[in-house]
Amino acid sequence: MAKVLVVDDEPSMVKVLSGLLSQEKIPCVTASSGEAALRVLHAEDVGVMVTDLKMTGMDGLQLLELALKIDPALQVILITAHGTDEVGQRAWEMGAVGYVKKPFDRDEILFEVRRALSKAETGAEVAESPSDMVGQSGPLKDVHSLVAKVAPTSSTVLIRGESGTGKELVARAVHDGSKRKGKPFIKVICAALPETLLESELFGYEKGAFTGAAASKPGRFELAEGGTIFLDEIGDLTPPTQVKLLRVLQDRQFERLGGVSTLRADVRVIAATHQNLEVLVRENKFREDLFYRINVVPIRVPALRERKDDIPVLAEHFLRRNAKEHGKPSVKMDAKALAALSSYDWPGNVRELQNVVERLVVLNLSGLILEQDVRPCLAGRIGDVPPASTSSGGAALGASVAEAEKAAIVAALKQTDGNRTHAAKSLGVSRRTLHNKLREYGIG
Repeated sequence: MAKVLVVDDEPSMVKVLSGLLSQEKIPCVTASSGEAALRVLHAEDVGVMVTDLKMTGMDGLQLLELALKIDPALQVILITAHGTDEVGQRAWEMGAVGYVKKPFDRDEILFEVRRALSKAETGAEVAESPSDMVGQSGPLKDVHSLVAKVAPTSSTVLIRGESGTGKELVARAVHDGSKRKGKPFIKVICAALPETLLESELFGYEKGAFTGAAASKPGRFELAEGGTIFLDEIGDLTPPTQVKLLRVLQDRQFERLGGVSTLRADVRVIAATHQNLEVLVRENKFREDLFYRINVVPIRVPALRERKDDIPVLAEHFLRRNAKEHGKPSVKMDAKALAALSSYDWPGNVRELQNVVERLVVLNLSGLILEQDVRPCLAGRIGDVPPASTSSGGAALGASVAEAEKAAIVAALKQTDGNRTHAAKSLGVSRRTLHNKLREYGIG
């Protein structure tokens, strides 16, 4: 196991953190300053560094920058009692993998350390977790805390929340913080599979079990052996499948469709739903005994409107990611544009915000996203303020997103004298994407 370097100029904090890691059999070394930490990094095989932000002399951000020059693969977690969301965002931008505010509990810091160790030891990216649910609002911190406590256990988890809030991110974080993190994480979208296929997909089938079953096939529970199965939209399970799932949760056993052999399931079950399962139970659409089996540890993911303080940071996060992806690294967003995004209630939650920011990046021609670019994308639903009518590229925009796209495309074609290759380049999209949009909007 890679070593963890604990850095703090307060001896009591070094003692607490190093003692906690030692109790968990995690090897660690310590340093009382940034300068001493750099010497340790040159001499020791360190995979993770946990450092305080405010220290005499070199602070945590300066240490982060220099440490990553020594070892770009080093996983750095910052701890502070004085940090702000802006400081946290800067730390992530500089390459930190975790940012923990004091006071924190032991489960929270151990979750972050184990997650960082997993990445350091495998050399691979760890699946998204609540740390990727950018922000430090109270409701989001509650999710962090619950995940940190339940992840190391084997308990069944029920994740609840509106569509688009990031329930899968929470499920992956629970998996990544558990002892099963090196095993499969298998996702099943229950609502996406027809009733005739759902049972065979979950539990597999034997050759000849039904017409077309030319060979035996393992189900998702077999594929998830030793790991985690994530049942998204579990409220859509049919009654027969609910019965079989109940047996798996109770006895850890199941049979393939058409099979006679009983198979064992060493699988952790995480379920998610946007539906009110209590109402479904009362309406006899969902088994009461199954509800209690999956509702061992409930985690509620807050809607974005409940954590509006996180919207600007999330928007900047998506802006950087999409700007890089679409070859527009210089695109920025001004303060009024961020304020406009923050004033919207986001019925589609984080997923809707992510899509709007991507659209703003793709359609931007000036390098700066302004308030008047944002408002048409929100369909005029921000208070009583009417949407603006022009974009930074000068193309007339209607109240709907589709009209905004169409107008920007028409303007780009006009500016390039109908050259689709040049128009696609100016819009920051591929020629294939532009071709699809032209067909979609009936533009000749």
